[in-house]
Amino acid sequence: MIYDHRTYCCTPGTIAKHMKLYADHGWETQRRHLGDPVVYGAVETGDVNSYVHIWVFEDAADRARKREAMKNDPDWQAYLAKSAEAGYLVHQVNKILVPAPFFTG
Repeated sequence: MIYDHRTYCCTPGTIAKHMKLYADHGWETQRRHLGDPVVYGAVETGDVNSYVHIWVFEDAADRARKREAMKNDPDWQAYLAKSAEAGYLVHQVNKILVPAPFFTG
């Protein structure tokens, strides 16, 4: 099992607009391909212009297969175009995590 931990940072004052854009145009498509995330939330302290989501995959091949299918989905491509046009995102940081040997969650 692997966890895909992603942090996205928005231009100050635009996170609510970006989250609405995603809710309206990206959420259902991403869930259709990746399943439900473990976490999808806005940051309350620290960099409050950011949000985090964590997805679980069987392994790297499962992740690659699902992300490739999503990338090729016209609905996802439409969302990405809308997001790029809006220009709310500043940068992102992606991390792949593996569970510690004692973790059974």
